[in-house]
Amino acid sequence: MFKGVITALVTPFRGDAIDEEALRRLVDEQIRAGVDGFVPVGTTGESPTVTVEEHIRIIKIVVEETRKRVPVIAGTGANATREAIELTREARAVGADGTLQVTPYYNRPTQDGLFRHFKAIADAVPLPMVVYNVPGRTACDLLPETMARLCEVPLVVGIKEATGSAQRAAQIISRVGDRMVVLSGDDATAFPLYALGAHGCISVVSNVAPAEMAAMWDAAVAGNWNKARELHYRVFPLSEGLFIEANPIPVKAALAMMGKITDEIRAPLYPLAGANREKVRKILADLKLI
Repeated sequence: MFKGVITALVTPFRGDAIDEEALRRLVDEQIRAGVDGFVPVGTTGESPTVTVEEHIRIIKIVVEETRKRVPVIAGTGANATREAIELTREARAVGADGTLQVTPYYNRPTQDGLFRHFKAIADAVPLPMVVYNVPGRTACDLLPETMARLCEVPLVVGIKEATGSAQRAAQIISRVGDRMVVLSGDDATAFPLYALGAHGCISVVSNVAPAEMAAMWDAAVAGNWNKARELHYRVFPLSEGLFIEANPIPVKAALAMMGKITDEIRAPLYPLAGANREKVRKILADLKLI
């Protein structure tokens, strides 16, 4: 259902409000460059610092601009099950094709608690779900055995696996088989995970280099591993540079340098500055993106 390069979209701001024109433009440009879907209002979309009203408005804008050309997997996760259900209902109401559900952060449920959390959301809202495991941010690790157990929940259709571990991805793929899609949540290891059988990537880099990321996936699917490897190493500097500080600080700086959005981000994050900004600028220049 959800395969290929799926962009974890930034949320452009202008004057501390959603820059709707820039967001619509990004969506259209990304589709024309070949991406296979969008995740609005995930970590990259600054979900922690938008209001509930803005959260739903962002999803609605992306759904409208996409016009069913590619699927929209709305970020509606929360560390409270009730809140995640409410956000997911709203996302369904505005036309999202699926949701991305992060493991509850800070309160750190048990593995059984994680299963119950995702099942409760699926039982409450009939919308396909991709679960999101990023223990480096959440301090909550969804183990392969729990992912296998989630195969019992029909609406759980995949996982965004963001540990950056090829071993972990292989452990999941070996347990879920063709029942679920496994999507890399780490740009730097997308290519190796494709070789292991992953079905795509939820990508930060594709905000900046959508055509290259899409071409890498297309080459891998076609079995042209030499071309896929070449593209992996071409964009690899972005896979490092766009995480030189907390996401989405560097990617918003890069898009601003490319003239696509303003370099505006919500506190407690602040725009990229100093030596790190120059490093990102050099990477973009080397790749002829600016």
